[in-house]
Amino acid sequence: MPKGRIILATERFQLTVDRLCHQLIEQYDAFENTCIIGIQPRGVILADRIQERLTEILGHQQFDYGKLDITFYRDDFRTRTEPIKANVTEMDFIIEHKKVILIDDVLYSGRTVQAALTALQHYGRPEKVELLALIDRRFNRHLPIQSDYLGMEIDALDEAYVKVEWNHIDGTDQVLLYATKEDIE
Repeated sequence: MPKGRIILATERFQLTVDRLCHQLIEQYDAFENTCIIGIQPRGVILADRIQERLTEILGHQQFDYGKLDITFYRDDFRTRTEPIKANVTEMDFIIEHKKVILIDDVLYSGRTVQAALTALQHYGRPEKVELLALIDRRFNRHLPIQSDYLGMEIDALDEAYVKVEWNHIDGTDQVLLYATKEDIE
C-alpha cells in the first residue's frame, strides 16, 4: 500500500492536461511564432503529453517543440556529492523573437525555471516566455517565479515530496503527495 496520498487521480489528471491544452489554444490559436519547450527530465514527459494532445486537438498542426537540459545551469550542480548525468537537449530551432511556452511538471523553489531561462539564452532572445506547470507548490518558492498556466496548486511542507506518475512509466497517470522523499517505495 502506497504511503503517498493521491492528490490528482487518473481521470482528473487527464482533464487537467486537456484544460491546460485548451488554455494554450485560447491564448495562442494557431501557435504562429510560438514554441513549446520541456525542461529535462520530468518536464519533458508533461511537454510530450501536451504536444501530443495539442496535435490531436489542432488536427496535426506543426509547431516548434524542444527539450531543454538545464543540468549545468543549475546553481547547485557543483555541490552534489555524486557525479551528475546530463540529459540531451533537443532543439533544432532558435527562439529569437518567438513566444516560448516553458513546461515543467512541478514548480517548487523556482530554481529549475531560473536555470531553464539561463539555458534558453543560447537559443536567442524570445519575445515572451510563459511557464506551464502541472503542480505548483506555492509556499516553497525561493525565487519570484510563478506559473502562467497551472494544473493544480498544493500546500505542502518543505519536507513533503510531490511525485507525478505517468501511465507509460509507472502504470497510471496520477500525482501523489508524500510526507518525505524517503516515503516513496
